[in-house]
Amino acid sequence: MDVVTFYRFVRIDDPAQLATLLRRWSAELGLKGTILLAGEGINSTLAGSTAALQVFIERLGRDPRFGRLVVRTSRGDSAKPIFYRMKVRVRPEIVALKCADIDPSRRTGTHVDAATWNRLLDDPDVLVIDARNRYEIALGTFPGAVDPGTRSFREFPQFAAGLDRQKQRRVALFCTGGIRCEKASAYLLETGIDEVYQLDGGILNYLAEAGADNRFEGECFVFDQRVSVDDALEQGDYTLCHTCRQPLAEADVRSPDYVLDVSCPYCIGAQSAAQRSSFAERARQARFAAARGERHVGVPLTQTQEGQV
Repeated sequence: MDVVTFYRFVRIDDPAQLATLLRRWSAELGLKGTILLAGEGINSTLAGSTAALQVFIERLGRDPRFGRLVVRTSRGDSAKPIFYRMKVRVRPEIVALKCADIDPSRRTGTHVDAATWNRLLDDPDVLVIDARNRYEIALGTFPGAVDPGTRSFREFPQFAAGLDRQKQRRVALFCTGGIRCEKASAYLLETGIDEVYQLDGGILNYLAEAGADNRFEGECFVFDQRVSVDDALEQGDYTLCHTCRQPLAEADVRSPDYVLDVSCPYCIGAQSAAQRSSFAERARQARFAAARGERHVGVPLTQTQEGQV
């Protein structure tokens, strides 16, 4: 089972019409995952056989808007589902920043490879910013990187407003697969930062390129059923609380506060007895549906697709 991710900021005047076409292709090829479409572009993570994914990418590439897409590939465990269904959605933005005047198709930061990125990490004059959210950063990051403390990418402009434009002339950004850095770098350039770099292809591409020179510490959160990947891009050691969406380490799962599909150490204090009872019933219904070969839609199975690549 392969997993491919790709995005492109490009003008799409017919996102709803394109969504209908991509739903049909995905069904024909047996693909699962998520495709987000907006007037500003496409953002996608798909899982399926190598051959089916290749056909999908070839078909999409015949559209001039999506020619020569940069596609990142990783492996999933064929015995475990990466996604449970296929979702093709039209949204106002493919990654929400809520800044209408930012156009990443016009100008973004300078893309750098793994070797150049390592040199930027060593440069004391460069401010390295992790453009991901706090629950992702908790699993792993680059040493010395600034945590913006965001719960959602929409909060990035608020963090960026606190940067000293006179002092921080050089900034380097990274995220999971590159899309948030693409938009964040465009935002920083528009708001007065002179020199902005972004890790090409994000952490996932860096892990594929860096080899023995890998500086990333920990695991990388991903927006699918794997939850995280290690430095070999294999499924990591984390699981997910289906109630509060917090990634959980092995010690969290061993905690007496962890009850499958009901609670974890991070959300136990925020739940009433009625809520816990409701969550337990929801989990029971989900197991019942699974035994009948169905999917119970009331159980959230993945994190938000905000920053899937």
